[in-house]
Amino acid sequence: MSAKLIRGTEIRDEILKEIKGEVDRIKEEHGVVPGLVTILVGENPASVSYVTSKIRTAQSLGYKEVQDSQPEDIKEEDLLSLIDKYNKDDSIHGILVQLPLPKQIDEKKVLNTIDPDKDVDGFHPVNVGRLMIGGGEVKFPPCTPAGIQELIVRSGVETEGAEVVVVGRSNIVGKPIANILLQKAPGANATVTVAHTRTKDLAYHCKRADILVVAAGVPGLVKPEWIKPGACVIDVGVNRVGEKISEKTGKKIAILKGDVDFDKAKEIAGYITPVPGGVGPMTITMLMKNTLNSLKFHLGIA
Repeated sequence: MSAKLIRGTEIRDEILKEIKGEVDRIKEEHGVVPGLVTILVGENPASVSYVTSKIRTAQSLGYKEVQDSQPEDIKEEDLLSLIDKYNKDDSIHGILVQLPLPKQIDEKKVLNTIDPDKDVDGFHPVNVGRLMIGGGEVKFPPCTPAGIQELIVRSGVETEGAEVVVVGRSNIVGKPIANILLQKAPGANATVTVAHTRTKDLAYHCKRADILVVAAGVPGLVKPEWIKPGACVIDVGVNRVGEKISEKTGKKIAILKGDVDFDKAKEIAGYITPVPGGVGPMTITMLMKNTLNSLKFHLGIA
């Protein structure tokens, strides 16, 4: 029997509908809407595409969306001054600087300049610390890990006491999702092991996981025989392994593979995310949720 597919597109639509309802209510009761600024430096095609999706989503929810595009050769001090301007703008509740940045700019310095209470990406050291402390201290969990938790919980997978194995130790996914799932909170309370590509006997750790989160960026890393029957498998990997001609458009499109052999794994797992269409749609969704929560924090209604 094949695993139940955890479709990120469906859960995304469900959450966005909830957000839209809250935005409409807050606008009616308080006369304000969430404000999000997206700062794009240069014209990297992938960054342009991603930012465009963020803009469209924000506008569809009724947000005040400011797109601030800057030239590739912007000076670091000018970018920092721009961020500071939005830090002081009361109509802006979320500031997002699209990465990567040109080599003349120190990304760490840029991220540290964003007001932690407007850091809706959750990358500022203050928000990393808040996540580590947990509980009511958490304001903005990083978007992809927060989306993973939503996928698990809204699919009806029990996290209480579950053995979770996270394969991958990045600051963007691996470390924060481990922190999120071990919190003393609903949708968490799991026992978490963090493994990676240098882990001895990686198969052993994967086999004992009730919930397996794979975010290593290695296509097909986790073999089907490493999966515990009935486990929930969250595949975060999106790896380009070639190109093909689209039947719809006749144009070349990328062939994407996850970190798990999906076709075989789905016959063993109880729940599994597809690639694409699993974790991917959740990242922008949780960015919108963080921006809404920022407005609520600023209004004192969180």
